[in-house]
Amino acid sequence: QVQLVESGGGLVQAGGSLRLSCAASGNVFSLSNMDWYRQAPGKQRELIARSTRGGKSAYSDSVKGRFTISRDNAKNTVFLQMDSLEPEDTAVYYCHLENFLFGKSEYWGQGTQVIVSS
Repeated sequence: QVQLVESGGGLVQAGGSLRLSCAASGNVFSLSNMDWYRQAPGKQRELIARSTRGGKSAYSDSVKGRFTISRDNAKNTVFLQMDSLEPEDTAVYYCHLENFLFGKSEYWGQGTQVIVSS
């Protein structure tokens, strides 16, 4: 069983920055794909950034060029650096772990709220 704990959310003005962190328990982190999702009020949860176990990164168009995902396998932690924040970025941000060691397994964090004021 893997537990994911996010931190770093909060209230920020438009144009500002925040850095989210997600710490994973267990010993599968380095063998897993790590994602950041977000869910705005009244909207579906959307995938915004992925860090593969092979070290590649990918972003949704909505955050490309503004957000950066990174990971520290030694600390079992994935980060999301969010720059040039916009009010439209207001959402609950979730960390997601996916691996295929024994079939597909996935885990979610509890979410951290980000509010961007205009």
